[in-house]
Amino acid sequence: MPETPGAAQGRTYFDKVWDDHVIADMGDNTFLLSMDRLFLHDLSGSAALIRLEQSGRGPALKNHVFAVIDHVVDTRPGHRYDSPRPGGTELMVSMRELCNKHGLNFFDVDDPRQGIVHVVAPEQGVALPGLTLVCGDSHTCTLGGVGALAFGIGSSECLHVLATQALPQIKPKNMRVTYSGALGKGVFPKDMVLALIGRIGANGGIGYAVEFAGPVIADMSVEGRLTICNMAIEFSAKYGFVPPDERTIEYVKGRPFSPKGADWDAAVAYWRAARTDANARFDREEAIDCNTLTPQVTWGTSPQLVVGVADKVPDPKQAADAGVSVLMKRALEYMKLNAGAQMTDVPIDGAFIGSCTNARISDLRLAAQVLKGRKVADGVTAICIPGSTEVKKQAEAEGLDRIISEAGFQWRESGCGYCAYIGGDEFLDKRVVTSTNRNFENRQGPKTRSHLASPATVAASAIRGRITDPREFLA
Repeated sequence: MPETPGAAQGRTYFDKVWDDHVIADMGDNTFLLSMDRLFLHDLSGSAALIRLEQSGRGPALKNHVFAVIDHVVDTRPGHRYDSPRPGGTELMVSMRELCNKHGLNFFDVDDPRQGIVHVVAPEQGVALPGLTLVCGDSHTCTLGGVGALAFGIGSSECLHVLATQALPQIKPKNMRVTYSGALGKGVFPKDMVLALIGRIGANGGIGYAVEFAGPVIADMSVEGRLTICNMAIEFSAKYGFVPPDERTIEYVKGRPFSPKGADWDAAVAYWRAARTDANARFDREEAIDCNTLTPQVTWGTSPQLVVGVADKVPDPKQAADAGVSVLMKRALEYMKLNAGAQMTDVPIDGAFIGSCTNARISDLRLAAQVLKGRKVADGVTAICIPGSTEVKKQAEAEGLDRIISEAGFQWRESGCGYCAYIGGDEFLDKRVVTSTNRNFENRQGPKTRSHLASPATVAASAIRGRITDPREFLA
C-alpha cells in the first residue's frame, strides 16, 4: 500500500508491546523490561527457587509468579508423586515446599489445574495478550498464540525475575510470516510450521521476533496458533506470536486469571489498539501458500529435515550447501534411512501423542477422529498423554479416552512425558512418529529415531505400522 506523504510510519504489535514494557534504555540496543508474569516448572524453576532461598530473599511480586510440576512427573496412573527421572522426586518435593512457603500460585500434581506449563498458562488465563511472560523453558514462545510476548530464559534469569520482576533484553528485528490460501484435507498447523522450518532452516529466525499473519492464521483457532508459535524456537526465533484479534479476546474471556469487570474492558481496549498498523514495516517477510501444502513429516534429526509425507527421503548430494549436506548424511546414518526411500514405506515401532505442541483438546479430538473404530498395528507401542488435567477430564467427558484406548494407545495422566527422555524407556532404540517438537539425536531416549508430525499423521501411522498419509483416514 502506498504511503501517504508525511504520514507517520506505522508500528508493529511487537514494537508497541515492547515499548510499553521498557523501564530503561541501557544502550547497545539493550533494554530493561518489566516482566508481567513468571512461570516456573519443576526442572528449571526449582533451581531458581532454591537459589532465591539461599540468598535470603523472597519473590518481588509473588502474585505474579506461577509454578507447576510437569516435566519430571510420572504420567502412569497411580504414580503422580513419583518421577521416572533420577532425582526427579526430590525436585518435586523441594518445589512443593518452596512454592507453599512463599505463597506462590502453585499447580501441584493433584491440582485440577496441573499440566504442561505451556498448556496450562493459556488455559488458566495466566498468559494474556500484551503481557510479557517468561519461563525457564525454550518453548515459552508457545504463548505468543494468545498474543503474549513470551520467551524462554535460563534458571539464573528466573532467579533475577523472581527477585526484581525485570530483565535486560536485546531488542530483536521484526519478521512477518504470512500464510495465504487455504488448508487442504489432512493439513494442520503442525504441518504449516514444519513446512516453514523446512524452507528457512533451523537458524532462519535468529535475531527476529516473528509475527504470524495472513488469512489462514486469521481463520485458525487459538489452539492452532499456539501450536505454530510453539515451534518458533525450532527455527531459532525467540519470539513467535499472533497479535490478538476478536478470536483471541473470546478465547481468554472468563478464564481464571483473566481480568474482570472494568479491568477487562481496559485490557480489551488496549489489545485492539496494539495491533500491527497497516503501514508498519518489517525487517523481513516470508510467505507460505497453504494451497500447496501437504501433510509433513520429518525424516532427519532437525525439524528442517522435513518432507511431505508422500515424498521421498532427500539425497544429501542435492543439498544447497556443504554444511547442510553433512547434516543430512549424519541424519541418514542416525535415522537408519537411505536417500530416495519412500516415506510411506518406513515402518515404525512407536507412536506418541502429547507435549506442549500437540496435546490440547483439539489435538485429541483429531487423533480420535482417525483412530475411531480402528486398531494400532501389532508391534507398535502407542502412548497418549493429555497436555493438562483439564484437557484429560474434558477428553474423558467427550469419550475420546475410550476411542483412543480401544484403538490400542495407552491413556496417561498429564505431563511432559516422552517429549524428552523423561517418560520412560518404551521408545529406546525405536522408530517413533511423534507429535512433539524436537527430533535431535537421543531426544526421546538413547538411539530413538523420532519423526515429527501432526496428531493425525501420528494416529494414521500407528494404525498402519508405518509412516502414513492421514488423508486416507479423514472424511
